[in-house]
Amino acid sequence: MAIKNTRSVDGEMTVEDFKEWLKNFDKDEDGRISRAELREAIRSKGGRFTTWKSSRGIRQADSNHNGFIDDAEIDNLVAFAQKNLGIKIVPY
Repeated sequence: MAIKNTRSVDGEMTVEDFKEWLKNFDKDEDGRISRAELREAIRSKGGRFTTWKSSRGIRQADSNHNGFIDDAEIDNLVAFAQKNLGIKIVPY
């Protein structure tokens, strides 16, 4: 799937760019990112061990433990992506 109107995932992204990039993987358009959707996002970046990384990402970012990442938890996912996925995300 092509990344629309965002900077390259391999380069520097703003938090807003990161959110827009993730929306491309929200297949059911419920406004939340599931483990499977996060796995596809990681896979699109060329990531390895995508099942393990997506499970770990959900576990670390999902503060209400409902199994999904929503807007209130996106900062947790940003921190995970920077530390574990090698994505450089800047505030602006």
